[in-house]
Amino acid sequence: MPKVIHEATESMTHLCRKVVRVNIKWSILDRVSIFRRFFRFIWDRILVCSVGNNKPDHLGYRKLTGRASSPAPDTVEAGLDHLSRTSSSGSETDSDLVSLKISLLGDCQIGKTSFVIKYVGDEAQEKCLEMTGLNLIDKTLVVQGARIAFSIWDVGGDSSSHDHVPIACKDAVAILFMFDLTSRCTLNNIVKWYNEARKWNQFIYMQTAIPIIIGTKFDDFVRLPPDLQWTIVTQARAYTRAMKATLFFSSATYNINVNKIFKFIMAKLFNLPWTVERNLTIGEPIIDF
Repeated sequence: MPKVIHEATESMTHLCRKVVRVNIKWSILDRVSIFRRFFRFIWDRILVCSVGNNKPDHLGYRKLTGRASSPAPDTVEAGLDHLSRTSSSGSETDSDLVSLKISLLGDCQIGKTSFVIKYVGDEAQEKCLEMTGLNLIDKTLVVQGARIAFSIWDVGGDSSSHDHVPIACKDAVAILFMFDLTSRCTLNNIVKWYNEARKWNQFIYMQTAIPIIIGTKFDDFVRLPPDLQWTIVTQARAYTRAMKATLFFSSATYNINVNKIFKFIMAKLFNLPWTVERNLTIGEPIIDF
């Protein structure tokens, strides 16, 4: 009898050991599965962040980036020209929509709102959401089969508007620091706007928005004495280098470089083979980078 009990005990012990080993094995597999899902999630986010999109399964983004390396430069420029003037009818679903937030910062009375209206057109202007110190304007476009929705945040330049800077800059993919080419004071103040924006902007993990410096009212600027033009150009270019930005001189009245700035943003975000030509000639619309 003791022998039978001993054999039964050994059998139970052996079975328990097997159960423990199986449990350990499943526990290890379960942890490996968790880690695998976690790293797959991280990898998906890395892939998404490397191209500036926060939605991994964005159909519209795939349509755009899938063709980014294939078309010839003239085809891309034609597509971007199409983007600058084509508005979506809104009949499609939001599943293929790529949303891009762009913020405009600068002092009062420098032409920020006129600049935006020139780009979005009168129809989009009617849909503008206005509040104290902040204008929100949307423009939906189509390029290379993808629907692009620009959400433009125009922050007022007075002291009461500064409370809108955090929400305007958060998640923005590009920030336009604007000044009046005929006012040295507004040029000096873009340093203040830049420092304030950088406190709040971080649109994909450690990546910050594309900084663009825009001098407005170029049509008035060309009437200034050449030596004063040279001084303003030199100072604006110095700020551009310090901020690692791109500099454009523009005019909303004559539509100088307005569309080109938004084409530049698109090409930069999606690595499209389209670039602007540098222009440092005094008396002409400066483009520097």
